[in-house]
Amino acid sequence: MSQTPVEDAIRLKVNTALQPTKLEIYNDSSKHAHHKAMEGSVSKETHFRLSITSEAFQAKMQPARHRIVYALLKEELDRPGGIHALQLRTRTPEEEEKQIARETKEQENSTAGVEKS
Repeated sequence: MSQTPVEDAIRLKVNTALQPTKLEIYNDSSKHAHHKAMEGSVSKETHFRLSITSEAFQAKMQPARHRIVYALLKEELDRPGGIHALQLRTRTPEEEEKQIARETKEQENSTAGVEKS
């Protein structure tokens, strides 16, 4: 039996439905275990951050992309002790490439500034 059944279900459902080029899953549950809303919760998997890059998001605005993911994870969200909080970052491969290029350029600019000093 897996120690992370909710995370495993997220990974399986997202990979199957969206065939992402990138999928990052962060289980932040331990950071929130002490919150009042978590009292009595038997689950150790309640808070997640997902970063998903997929062609399936092409021509869709963020709210539509998020609805797709929420629909995929409906069972995990609805179940008692299931997902309590879900933070999403959804991108197309083109958006991901632009972000990487932006970050690279910012890094180069900050490095160039340090070298000149």
